[in-house]
Amino acid sequence: QVQLVESGGGLVQTGGSLRLSCAASGSMFSMAAMGWYRQAPGNQRELVAEITRGGRTNYADFVKGRFTISREIFKRTLYLQMNSLKPEDTAVYYCNAEVYGNSNWGQGTQVTVSS
Repeated sequence: QVQLVESGGGLVQTGGSLRLSCAASGSMFSMAAMGWYRQAPGNQRELVAEITRGGRTNYADFVKGRFTISREIFKRTLYLQMNSLKPEDTAVYYCNAEVYGNSNWGQGTQVTVSS
């Protein structure tokens, strides 16, 4: 089982930036894909961005051009750089890792964007 621990959330004004980090306990080479999801109150959890083992990235349309997903394999850390933040980006952000068909989740980190 993979343990995932997110950090970097907080309160930021509209137009500001935050960088989320996700520290993984296992080797990233065992992970078919890693990603960031978010869930706002009353909404379903939704994909924000993902990166495959081979490094291919995929972004939700609502973050394209503003957010960047990246990783440092030997530090076993996944990042989400979030720029030009909007109030509608307010949510709990979760790190996810797909390992041998199992989906692993972190505990989440709160991001709040004030208007």
